[in-house]
Amino acid sequence: MNIKSYITDIMDFPSDGIIFRDISPLIGNYEALNYVLDSFEKYALTLDFDCIAAIDARGFIFGAPIANRLKVPFVPIRKSGKLPPPLKSIKYDLEYGNSSLECKDDILKNNKKVILIDDLLATGGTINAAIELISSTGAAVVSALLVVELLYLNGRNNLPKNIDVNCLVNYEK
Repeated sequence: MNIKSYITDIMDFPSDGIIFRDISPLIGNYEALNYVLDSFEKYALTLDFDCIAAIDARGFIFGAPIANRLKVPFVPIRKSGKLPPPLKSIKYDLEYGNSSLECKDDILKNNKKVILIDDLLATGGTINAAIELISSTGAAVVSALLVVELLYLNGRNNLPKNIDVNCLVNYEK
């Protein structure tokens, strides 16, 4: 299935010069969404892992169903202010601003090998921050599964070299 045909380009969003890759048509189509979930599930089954973590908010669309299918815990990596304490937190820069991510302080105490899921790899800032946040709990990310990679932003080069990265759709520009 050509899932790239279900991704729409939105020019100058959220700021001038940014091309937003909108996955709304993809998640709005049962067959396309199921294709992504099947692909992630099949790939995850080749890995040694304890749980699935996903990044707020679009990563949740894929992460929670995959964790459910694989019968493993789901760990939400949330934006600041969405979880009660005690928390682990990290601040990071984006290509168009800055942000922070949080997770419950003890959520990974029994889950040491993590698959991290998100919708898109751009500069790598958000995914790298999530990897650092997860590492700060004593757990390790073994793989990152993403729907889209913007190759022209070289985000993969900003991630730790020991992280397996698997993307379903690549954009050269």
